Amino acid sequence: MSDTDDRRGSPEAANGARRLLQVDQLRKYFPIEKGFLRRVTGHVKAVDRINLFINEGETLGLVGESGCGKTTLGRCILRAIEPTDGSINFQFQTSDAPVDITKLDKNRLRQIRRHMQMVFQDPYSSLDPRMTVLDIVAEPLVANSLARGRELEDRVKELVRIVGLEVKHLKRYPHAFSGGQRQRIGIARALAPQPEFIVCDEAVSALDVSIQAQILNLLEDLQAEFNLTYLFIAHDLSVIEHISDRVGVMYVGKMVELAETDELFGNPKHPYTEALLSAVPQPDPETHMDRIILPGEVANPADPPSGCYFHPRCLYAKETCRTVEPAWEEVAPNHFAACHFAKELTLKGVQ
Repeated sequence: MSDTDDRRGSPEAANGARRLLQVDQLRKYFPIEKGFLRRVTGHVKAVDRINLFINEGETLGLVGESGCGKTTLGRCILRAIEPTDGSINFQFQTSDAPVDITKLDKNRLRQIRRHMQMVFQDPYSSLDPRMTVLDIVAEPLVANSLARGRELEDRVKELVRIVGLEVKHLKRYPHAFSGGQRQRIGIARALAPQPEFIVCDEAVSALDVSIQAQILNLLEDLQAEFNLTYLFIAHDLSVIEHISDRVGVMYVGKMVELAETDELFGNPKHPYTEALLSAVPQPDPETHMDRIILPGEVANPADPPSGCYFHPRCLYAKETCRTVEPAWEEVAPNHFAACHFAKELTLKGVQ
């Protein structure tokens, strides 16, 4: 059974929570142009037929190697970049039926943008150095005509307090703050229009470890207080394990596994996930984890191999893997994978 089974049309998830987001067959291909006439000679398949769903109030973690398409997927979901094909259905509290944002014109898209926001990776380049904290946090409120005058200033002060900053710093510019403080400003900006869904794109990777913990705790507190739903993109598997309710694993533009966090870390169904988990450091010196060193290089998304994209590096590959693309299917309850032998292999997780 695939991720696009009969539950697709229902806003209710299996556990009774509202299905906030449903992505079906999402693709983003970037053209490769050559010559004086810029003739298209191929495509980089950055996001290749992705299926996923996110329930209201949960955090879906997204992991994979650099260049696998995580950030592109997050930006496609927000339509910060235009997807090539597929559907992105949101079931907002203010909408009676799911809204496919890929079919909205600019005016309608602008009306619902306030419901979905993004926290960027780099807290240094994501804030305009010419704007004060007051202007930065107020910008979404002004752009969406949500507040003005005294009400606007009061709302900004409230947001600044919520994220752990001091009101007396509202007139300062970004260069006067540390990386962790800048990321708090970015979070306040994302919270300003009272969104339901936030994409956190490597939101803590540029910060020191101690500051990472503070920002993660802040994100969790905000989620509980405002019933936020997160797509949390990261490289660090320990961060993903800590903050995520479910985890998706991407490889060369494709989703290869999706499951609840404990299930994925303890019982992986895809060989690529097993290899990633083998690299997770263990705090217990008595625990030994055999590191899986994958042969070869990551496949080229502009010229991927036939069959399963992972088969040239897979330790369990057979002839079928070289010629037939694996289907995305539910191999166990709420556990999805794209592997011909997911139901047969016994793979090692993190104990």
